[in-house]
Amino acid sequence: MPRGQCTFRQGDVTKAVKGVVAAGVQIARVEIDPTGKIVILTGGNEPVASTNALDKWMAQHADQTQGG
Repeated sequence: MPRGQCTFRQGDVTKAVKGVVAAGVQIARVEIDPTGKIVILTGGNEPVASTNALDKWMAQHADQTQGG
């Protein structure tokens, strides 16, 4: 049985998720309906912890970078 035409691409989902995470919003679930509509459901108001290596380094060395 052949599949139907794909209505979204992985890159579309990745861009949407990265945008939400960059805004500091926690993602609870991602849904994609048969028409390709991407729905991102958020959870909680807590900011997402950064996984960026530079941000982690800066957090660890914050007191040293403040000129103290």
